[in-house]
Amino acid sequence: MKKKYMISITSSLIMIIGVVAILYTPNKAKSEHYNGPPTVFVHGYKGTSNSFGFMLKRFENIYNWGNKGLVYHVSAEGKVQEYNLSKGNGEPMFVQVVLEDNRASFKDSTEWLSNALYHMKEKYEVELINLVGHSMGGIVSLKYVQNFNEESYPNVHKLITIGSPVDGIYSKDYFKVHRDAGAKDLKPGSRALDLLHDRTIPENIEVLSIGSTGDGIAVPESVQALRSIIPNEQLEEVMIENKKLGHSALHENRRVDKLIYAFLWQDELA
Repeated sequence: MKKKYMISITSSLIMIIGVVAILYTPNKAKSEHYNGPPTVFVHGYKGTSNSFGFMLKRFENIYNWGNKGLVYHVSAEGKVQEYNLSKGNGEPMFVQVVLEDNRASFKDSTEWLSNALYHMKEKYEVELINLVGHSMGGIVSLKYVQNFNEESYPNVHKLITIGSPVDGIYSKDYFKVHRDAGAKDLKPGSRALDLLHDRTIPENIEVLSIGSTGDGIAVPESVQALRSIIPNEQLEEVMIENKKLGHSALHENRRVDKLIYAFLWQDELA
């Protein structure tokens, strides 16, 4: 009898431990339940893999919002090099695009972005994506939406621009130091900016614009000029009132993290 009693107690303990493990194991599999499009992150002028690298580490390792599945490096000749990081974690939720020539024109940068996204569609049959761009990366992402809305490329579901000076950089001192093709396009009144404002986007795309009152490069007035391109019913704007939140700090800010989450994934991952 004593032996049977011990077996019964042991079985009960195993069951209890199993239930506790299920209830209290961190939800690292949230991304497996996300059925929406992957989100592509595009750095800005002079940006590198670090521009969104730390944000994506937070998304993946701290918040458990999904996995960084793909990184694309695109050469100055437009050649695409793919790094698949999925490691059996399911569909990639986050994709990072890194441009070797990070001072190129809007036109060239948009073309290189389109090369990476074309590869995504051809190899992985990705039909729909979200785009998140910081600074000039937001402008390049917007140009992709304007110029590559066709069958050969993934369509865009939602677009987020972060500190994107769509009316240009107003500081004249900035252009005393920066004189390359990207800088030329970022000058207020440039032909590249005129072309950006001349074109609209498809009616089904939702756009979030994030800016900061502390951004001395993409000042609020330039960020808010997106209103002249995106119809009111498609545009949501958040201007963070923080004089200490500068241009590069935007992609390291936890409030920006939460704004991205709420706009792109809250309903799917709730």
